[in-house]
Amino acid sequence: MNKALTIAGSDSGGGAGIQADLKTFQELGTFGMSVITALTAQNTLGVHGVFPQTAEAIEAQLDAVLSDIGTDAVKTGMLFSPEIIELVADKLKQYNVENIVVDPVMIAKGGASLLQDAAVDALVTKLLPLATVITPNLPEAAKVLGIKEMTTLEEMESAAKKLHGLGPKYVVLKGGHLEGDTKSTDILYDGQTITYLEAERVSTKNTHGTGCTFAAAIAAQLAKGDEIADAVKTAKQFISAAITHSLSIGNGIGPTNHAAYRLYM
Repeated sequence: MNKALTIAGSDSGGGAGIQADLKTFQELGTFGMSVITALTAQNTLGVHGVFPQTAEAIEAQLDAVLSDIGTDAVKTGMLFSPEIIELVADKLKQYNVENIVVDPVMIAKGGASLLQDAAVDALVTKLLPLATVITPNLPEAAKVLGIKEMTTLEEMESAAKKLHGLGPKYVVLKGGHLEGDTKSTDILYDGQTITYLEAERVSTKNTHGTGCTFAAAIAAQLAKGDEIADAVKTAKQFISAAITHSLSIGNGIGPTNHAAYRLYM
């Protein structure tokens, strides 16, 4: 059984965070484990409270999992503070963890901040150099690079190259926020070659947890031994199915359907 570990925040509404990651791991045939960095009081209407865990609690979870069970891949999500980022980075190095997928979670769908401004530097200097692949959306990439948000595919290509220069082996820059296109185009950059991954845009408001789910799917496939290009391709198919068959639950932005890839593909 291949194993995947999510290091992220808890979403009480079940659509994002460790809940989305564990559902994705299960659907893709990996054994999922979790280290909770923060509790959020959250539903489809937004984030109503953020309660970071102590460094002691996070360290104890990491040591418990990695010293005994180990993992074939790690996905990081909401890390919230510089202290948590530095702790996670140190532990990943201590246990020689491979296949690290960094989803630089910064802002929730409803606009709530999930990463302190002071934590961006720690993310760039401590975690990105350890990453096998990073999966920012356009606002996250702009924040990391200190540039204005991208509006064209050419600007995305330039940003992907700059992000690669920060240390990760691969960059997946997600184009879902790019306006005026009937397709959602993501860019995979390996330092030399740009690969485009396209999917038809789906008309739905229910997209809560898409970033978490996509990154978790990449981690699951890497845990099973896929090469990065194959892992990203499968993850794109997984999240496209999840959005196409998204769930209209709650009174706000509903979640994607993590079972859709298995049920409809």
